[in-house]
Amino acid sequence: MGKPAALSSLPTPAGQYGLPFAAPPGPDTWLMGQFYGNTTFAYEQRRSLYGNGQGLHFGLDFSAPCGTPVVAIADGVVSEVDGPHGSAPHNLVINHPDGLSSLYGHLLNRAAVKVGQQVRRGEVVALSGDSQETCVSEPHLHLEIRDHSHQLLLNPVGYLHADWASLGLVDPDMDGAGFQQDLRQPGVWQAPGEQPGVRLRGPLLNNFAQPWPPPAPSTPVRK
Repeated sequence: MGKPAALSSLPTPAGQYGLPFAAPPGPDTWLMGQFYGNTTFAYEQRRSLYGNGQGLHFGLDFSAPCGTPVVAIADGVVSEVDGPHGSAPHNLVINHPDGLSSLYGHLLNRAAVKVGQQVRRGEVVALSGDSQETCVSEPHLHLEIRDHSHQLLLNPVGYLHADWASLGLVDPDMDGAGFQQDLRQPGVWQAPGEQPGVRLRGPLLNNFAQPWPPPAPSTPVRK
């Protein structure tokens, strides 16, 4: 693992990447499941499940039936197949020439592509799966944007060309779609594009003094 890239050396988000599915969103294909960032779901688990990502959900979750073809979001070279960066049961990492990597997690099976293989944007590279390996409990694709050191994780929203407002309205009641608020800083981090990047194993970013919605009794707030 190398040194993290300087933020100034990384590309500016400009909608330059595609979505990870060729098919359009819909009830028979895929829907937005959970945004990147300080979602209410991530906040509730900021010291456990998302503790390594400074308390934020450090990817986008796309709800999709198991076996949905996953496509590369940009041209690149396969750098890892079932590598060490999580998102079980299977994952795939593609390095892009602009200095960023895309990680595709919770895949159905080991991707058929090989390390070192050149892939093109829109090319099928894997099949979506289920983080619980049941194909009925939590079928979804987890997509991350990282630097090549895998220490800086960036908000994918600005990099992917999509109508996020429409995607967010597809299922407005979906769990984890809302962002946690700090009533002492209302309005901060309340839109998908506003969510900050994270450094793996860095300190929590969201140890809010006055959170809303209130945390469950099992997740006490440190004053």
